[in-house]
Amino acid sequence: MDLSILWALCPLVFLAGLVDSIAGGGGLIALTAYAALGLPPTMALGNNKFSSTCGTTIATYRYIRSGKIDWTVAIAAFIFSLAGSTIGSRLALYFDGVYLQYLLLFLVPCIATLTLVKPNFGQAKGCKHKILVSCLTGLVLGCYDGFFGPGTGMFLTWIFSAIIGLELIKACGTSRVVNLASNIAALFTFAINGNIDYKIGIPCAFCSIAGSYIGSGLALEKGAKIVRPMLIVVLSLLMIKVVLNLFHVNI
Repeated sequence: MDLSILWALCPLVFLAGLVDSIAGGGGLIALTAYAALGLPPTMALGNNKFSSTCGTTIATYRYIRSGKIDWTVAIAAFIFSLAGSTIGSRLALYFDGVYLQYLLLFLVPCIATLTLVKPNFGQAKGCKHKILVSCLTGLVLGCYDGFFGPGTGMFLTWIFSAIIGLELIKACGTSRVVNLASNIAALFTFAINGNIDYKIGIPCAFCSIAGSYIGSGLALEKGAKIVRPMLIVVLSLLMIKVVLNLFHVNI
């Protein structure tokens, strides 16, 4: 692999880290960049997990220090996401992911519309069944992540805020904890199977760390003013990816 691609790759990984630390979904940018610049699929996934895990660790640390984690939600969602991911990865062996992508064609615009028009979106409110909803969220999105994957962090942030009722910044921090745990598990698998090129992965990891540090700082400082628009950006990127995939344009 020609290491000159780092000049193009590193800024995109930085941007992915910034987006991911604010609203989730940075993998939509980073994976596209890795694939577009010629990395084989497994190497693209492995290098993405390596850089994103490093970046997410920094973002998670900043959210924890600021007290922006709901640990009850985070732990419940994490435990059930492990089971969901196992189910989803097995389902992927037997079912065509195109049916899920058709569902996303309907679901993504609905979520974007609700995010834009709901006047109290991102404001803290009570949820009588927080633990139950957290468990179901972990199970369903873990299954989605194992079966298809793109935008999982964004969906976590949205559900934690819109349905469970966390204040938007706390929803961001809580989703980072869940994402970090799943990233570490996946990273271990890719590492032991030799799917990480560290000559590419280490520089990209530093870029992801820088992007995540800046992004989490912006989220903590600006709050919903930056998180809400970023959710719309990630939803738009996911919609574009789904449409291109349905037309067999690989990104």
